Amino acid sequence: MNQLKLPPFDAKISGHDDKTVIWDPVRNKWVRLTPEEHVRQAFVSYLVHYKGFPLSHIANEQTITLNGMSRRCDSVIYDRCGAPRIIVEYKAPEVSVSPKVFQQISCYNLVLKVDWLIVTNGLTHYCIRMDYSTGSYTFLQDIPAYDSL
Repeated sequence: MNQLKLPPFDAKISGHDDKTVIWDPVRNKWVRLTPEEHVRQAFVSYLVHYKGFPLSHIANEQTITLNGMSRRCDSVIYDRCGAPRIIVEYKAPEVSVSPKVFQQISCYNLVLKVDWLIVTNGLTHYCIRMDYSTGSYTFLQDIPAYDSL
């Protein structure tokens, strides 16, 4: 796997049915280890261990309905009251974070209307703060800590 620009984490990796799998503590199951999944697990670990996000408030592969079609957000983070606050979109390290990726996460946000959008390929991380009162957004320099949501 590529070296990511995230703190090291204790990944549980195993072989299963001739495939390499990684333990997802959010979904509480083994999942196929792809470059995108490696980014997801590293980023979730970062959120939990460095930004204070409760693991129980993160949902991976969260299903939403967009224009009558089922879609899956890579991760959705909820506040203490159970309201969605952040959508995270992961890409493999070799995939550039392009305007198409921002369009994808923006479409998901039409449904969830969260306050923050995060896009990462494990090497480059973007965090956007939505301002619905002005219809604008701001790129932040850092990912907010959970307590500041």
